[in-house]
Amino acid sequence: MKAQERSSFERTGPAAALLVLALLVLPLAPALTGCGSGNHADAAGDDPAAAQTASDEEAGSDGAEQKPAGKDDEKKEEAVPVEVVSLDRGRIESVLRFSTNLEAESEVQVISQAQRRVVKLLVEEGDTVKRGELLLGLQDEEQRLNLAKAKSQLEQAEREYERQQRLHEQELISEQEYNDATYKIDQLRLAVEDAERELSYAEVRAPISGTITSRLVNLGDHVQIGEHLFDMVDFDSIVARVFVPEKHLIDLRAGLPARITSQAVRGQEFDCAVKRISPIVDPRSGTVKVTIDVGRRAGLRPGMYVDVDLVVDANENALLVPKRALVYDNDQVFVYRLSGESRVERVFIEPRLTDKFNVEPLDGLTTGDQIVVAGQAGLKDGALVKLPGEEAGASNDGGSRDETLAASQQRASL
Repeated sequence: MKAQERSSFERTGPAAALLVLALLVLPLAPALTGCGSGNHADAAGDDPAAAQTASDEEAGSDGAEQKPAGKDDEKKEEAVPVEVVSLDRGRIESVLRFSTNLEAESEVQVISQAQRRVVKLLVEEGDTVKRGELLLGLQDEEQRLNLAKAKSQLEQAEREYERQQRLHEQELISEQEYNDATYKIDQLRLAVEDAERELSYAEVRAPISGTITSRLVNLGDHVQIGEHLFDMVDFDSIVARVFVPEKHLIDLRAGLPARITSQAVRGQEFDCAVKRISPIVDPRSGTVKVTIDVGRRAGLRPGMYVDVDLVVDANENALLVPKRALVYDNDQVFVYRLSGESRVERVFIEPRLTDKFNVEPLDGLTTGDQIVVAGQAGLKDGALVKLPGEEAGASNDGGSRDETLAASQQRASL
């Protein structure tokens, strides 16, 4: 019996001894660990370099390498310098612009109706004459003589005709003799009229009231029938003709205001009005001829090249947005409006009326809004801006600089 017990102990004795030893050592592990930590802390307190080394070892034991917060962790937003204006109200016009040459509707060429020598020259270029006023005299001695002969023959024929008429009433002459006398008197009357007409050709008179713009004949010249003698223009009949695209036909009407300007008369603007509108559309160009009454104006001459502004619509109390504030994105138009905290917002607009410097938006803006007019090329919606005279500012996308530094320190502590 004792032998069996001894054999069993020999087989289980070593394992049991190890188990007992483990149970004795396990309660002592925390004490041993605390003792080691204390010794380590004491060592760090005595030696700062050792403390830094210990801290580095602890950071390394966590498996994460921490970097100090700096400029690389920050995303700066630079303020964009811009210039703004406050929106106000005023007059705006919708204008169609054209260029053309002035014309005179009453412009004539004076032509010679006889082949004779010039014996009188009564006008010069620039002279203003009335209708029917004598301009030039041609040689007329032969025509006066022919007229006198025709009148003399007519007078004699008239006396003979009266005698023939009395005899016819008394039935003393035949019907044929009376008819011959009547025919003769008629022919002589026609001869007198022809002689008077030939004599009238010796006097060249003004066909209209106006100004002599060109003299093409000299005293003593022998002119031919149909020869060009003078040019005359009525300056009261000056007009400007423009050709308006048919899509604007609905906006056109007689009396529509227009303005005339010319490089030859700098600094002057002439107010005019539409005189008439053609009733047809030119099928080749798709335009409508519009005649603008200009009339006699100081400095304006027929043939002068002018610019024509045709005012098709106007608003006396429109919100005026400067054209230099507009930004175009394909077929969209927008502006940048200054909002709170020195930032801008993009506002899309639809122009209603447009003039040379401003547009009137349908909606989206109001009086007093501050609109960017310079520096908007590189802006985006919500961008930070700086007005003239302000200090440049910067902020972080995630918050302020202090918040960023605090976040960096928190990450380092982890």
